[in-house]
Amino acid sequence: MLTRALIVALLLVGAGTAVHVATVREVPVTRAALTTLPLDIDGWQGRDAAPFADDIVATLGVDDYVNRQYIRNGMPIAVYVGYYASQRSGDTIHSPQNCLPGAGWLPVSSGVHRIALGDSTVTVNRYEIAKGINRQVVLYWYQGRGRVVAGEYANKAWLMLDAARYGRSSGGLVRLIGPVVTTPDAALAELSSFAERLLPVLPEYLP
Repeated sequence: MLTRALIVALLLVGAGTAVHVATVREVPVTRAALTTLPLDIDGWQGRDAAPFADDIVATLGVDDYVNRQYIRNGMPIAVYVGYYASQRSGDTIHSPQNCLPGAGWLPVSSGVHRIALGDSTVTVNRYEIAKGINRQVVLYWYQGRGRVVAGEYANKAWLMLDAARYGRSSGGLVRLIGPVVTTPDAALAELSSFAERLLPVLPEYLP
């Protein structure tokens, strides 16, 4: 995990190269369309949810996305993955912590959570939200250019550094939402289990 000092240093580097980065042509990458994300992920069966309205897609500024529901053992998991081919002209990734309250969901608790990825782990964001008597647990993270990042500011720092070094500002957001049927811990466990299977699949779509 990046320390605060390193984040500040990267932001300063990014600020110093911002004018140069803005003039560098985006390096194209080969990737699979998110619509081809498997509908069967190790026992979780997926189906497409309703597509977003055009004005929502325009607000998000996303170039490719998938909006699905995956179910195993009766628990649905709402899966959103959005991809940005370039974030140079202001189309940057919106944090779910900004979007969900606008939909009427209020934060109950937040923190980070570690997900197993092969022989290591990655850190993602954990967010518990409520609307009336309904509660949900959210996991989300930023992914692309070979890394998984939880922190919004760390992601922006890496974005500027990678744009300067490699000519790439592409990236994506992954968001998983599960209802609290019994306890928040049970919902978190199911989300974590799904995330462990999803993460190895995503580099093909979020390179």
